[in-house]
Amino acid sequence: MLEVSITSRVGSLAIEVELDTGGGTLVVVGPNGAGKTSLLLMTLGALKPEGGRVAVGGRVLFDARACVNVPVEDRALGYVPQHYALFPHLSVLENVEFVVECRAGRSNRQAVRERALTILDELEMRPFAERATHTLSGGEKQRVALARALAAEPAALLLDEPLHALDVGARREVRSFLAAYLQKLDLPTIVVTHDAKDAAALGHRVAVLEHGRVSQIGTWAELSAAPATPFIRELVAP
Repeated sequence: MLEVSITSRVGSLAIEVELDTGGGTLVVVGPNGAGKTSLLLMTLGALKPEGGRVAVGGRVLFDARACVNVPVEDRALGYVPQHYALFPHLSVLENVEFVVECRAGRSNRQAVRERALTILDELEMRPFAERATHTLSGGEKQRVALARALAAEPAALLLDEPLHALDVGARREVRSFLAAYLQKLDLPTIVVTHDAKDAAALGHRVAVLEHGRVSQIGTWAELSAAPATPFIRELVAP
């Protein structure tokens, strides 16, 4: 379980959030400027919150009162940013190998390659192993970015608008794949999105973030049955 309790200020926005992934994927959905990406970056450790606590599987990553602040590289969190941030000068396989080698310090090139290929197999991307990343479609890039995040052998995953860069057709296909894959993966995961269809499909539970605070949390069915705010009412409208 990934537990996040954060209080902070980002620009003029005061963020005060308490949530956990529970037994599955938690989607954080909200309008632009609600603090979704800032929340994710503070969980990751790229931004330091003013107060609160972050823990995964009982391991404390940040605790303001106890003066604990584990560096990003030691948090064992897999992160997929909005635009994937793949290395353009490396092939698909080399992108994943880079993370495998950094994470495990494997000096055996064959072992690194086999591990990277195994991850690409899981995401149905092995046929693309030797391709340059700039030749891939948006959906293919998204899978490579996820493969690279998983290559770090993370204790939890953080996905920031993972379908944001896709066109409508690709978004539908990748959404279906990602929903099934995350369920099978069974890893504590927070997905940030502003899209209602993504939230409904990807999350076991959904937390709605408005003006830096969680206005409602529950299953999509629970939110649809009793929306707590005008924004949620509009979000769940058929």
